[in-house]
Amino acid sequence: MDSRDKNQQDLILVSAERAEQVIAGASATTKMFIELMKHNNQALTLATEVLPAAFPWVRYLPKADVQAFVVELVETLERADSLGNPAPVANLVAAWRSTAEVHADPELAKILSQDAEDFGPVPEPGVA
Repeated sequence: MDSRDKNQQDLILVSAERAEQVIAGASATTKMFIELMKHNNQALTLATEVLPAAFPWVRYLPKADVQAFVVELVETLERADSLGNPAPVANLVAAWRSTAEVHADPELAKILSQDAEDFGPVPEPGVA
């Protein structure tokens, strides 16, 4: 019987050398991709065209948003790589996926695109 808390993340055990190899491979790929994007405008166009193969949900985004996602993804990949931390990339992808979910739901998209009254700042959770 498993007595672990269901909210705990699973852990994997790998050698430090193997983890460094994975990081080095991802970093090299990221650097090459970033340099391609910086030096060739066609690379940006191509990346925008092939993005749906990597992220099928981008098909719900308007074309301008797909291009914005590519630019923001490249910038975030570069910054995250400099930190050795993939979390900013995962957060960015999750945020854009949420945006695509809004566009995928016509009712929600309609509600969120309407002009609405601003009700001011939102209080902290638990504060009345």
